[in-house]
Amino acid sequence: MSMHFRFNAKERAPQLRRTVPDQTSPRPANTLLYIALALFAVGVAAIAAIFVTAAVSDSDPALVLYLTALTAPLGLCFAIVFALRSGRRVQR
Repeated sequence: MSMHFRFNAKERAPQLRRTVPDQTSPRPANTLLYIALALFAVGVAAIAAIFVTAAVSDSDPALVLYLTALTAPLGLCFAIVFALRSGRRVQR
């Protein structure tokens, strides 16, 4: 007595979960990181300019340098926001 079994691979194969994230999933753009890095670099350059101006000349550094130096912590805050947004898991 011979039995014939029909094997349909599509019916028997286990459903595999997709482990690669979709390209359409919402991810923060890297532009926020680039903005953060640029602001931080400008702030650090302004801080260096404040020290150089104080060391080289007898006059006080300009107010613009002090205000520009405030972009360093602003860039750091932007970098933290980028890190938090890019590390968040997508909930479904």
